[in-house]
Amino acid sequence: MTSNLPQPKIAVVGYGSQGRAHALNLRESGFDVVVGLRAGGPTESKAKADGFVVKSPADAVKDADLVAVLTPDMVQKKLYNEVLAPNMKQGAVLLFAHGLNVHFGMIEPRADLDVVLVAPKGPGALVRREYEIGRGVPCIYAVYQDKSGKAEQYALAYAAGLGGARANIIKTTFKEETETDLFGEQAVLCGGASSLVQAGFETLVEAGYQPEIAYYEVLHELKLIVDLFYEGGITRMLEFISETAQYGDFVSGPRVIDASVKARMKDVLTDIQNGTFTKNWVAEYEAGLPNYKKWQQADKDHAIEKVGQQLRAKMVWLQANASQPDTDEQAAA
Repeated sequence: MTSNLPQPKIAVVGYGSQGRAHALNLRESGFDVVVGLRAGGPTESKAKADGFVVKSPADAVKDADLVAVLTPDMVQKKLYNEVLAPNMKQGAVLLFAHGLNVHFGMIEPRADLDVVLVAPKGPGALVRREYEIGRGVPCIYAVYQDKSGKAEQYALAYAAGLGGARANIIKTTFKEETETDLFGEQAVLCGGASSLVQAGFETLVEAGYQPEIAYYEVLHELKLIVDLFYEGGITRMLEFISETAQYGDFVSGPRVIDASVKARMKDVLTDIQNGTFTKNWVAEYEAGLPNYKKWQQADKDHAIEKVGQQLRAKMVWLQANASQPDTDEQAAA
């Protein structure tokens, strides 16, 4: 904590995976934390069981020096306009973990507020687990509005409270965080990776190979490679695979992910930068998610999921280590 910064009273609005991790880590770092949730919501009992004072979002933010908005992106505009803006005290700090609503103008913060962003680079369960064992997940932070002249200090104090200072803290902007985060999810981490796995599975099965073998080769073993990436980048991955696998990497990787793929990645990035993706996502959400639900069900119904469910049932070690969904309490009005 910066010595000349008063200890802020924090209201964490939302208690999903990220909300719970933030609230627990901040409290154990010495902050006074209250949780804002709608009465009877699915995580109210969990927050109370963890020892937090739970209030309605409107009541939780009234006395808070810093309000952390940790609800899903698509409920934040309504939450801010109807609950936070009318009830936050003058000169408070409004904090987000993702900049989408502010960057694309769906939320226009009050002029008297400091507005900052602190984004741990990992899911909530990891943010909590790393803190508990004395380490931390790297955090990025940004300042959008600095009314008090201390907005950056508040962001750094919050990031440190999460455990980020134990790892690494990097300054960014709302624009950079939002656009790179969306691109990473769409082109590589979620959209790119799942589409690559599905296409690989289909290619092998259509060529007559057993679905079970195809599953192990293109999905199951992917974790082993990703772990090596995580530990030491592409260099470490190359150190731990065979020469045959390395040669195949060199000659076939660029055949699959070629210049045309990079060109389409640039198109994806352009749609993110110019607001097309966000406009379409807002329209989809407001229409009741018809395409979203259809596409989600299609992924769940894919043949790789059916064979994978059968194979994973035999991997007893997976059940004990299964990750929990990184969703957040929808604490709208």
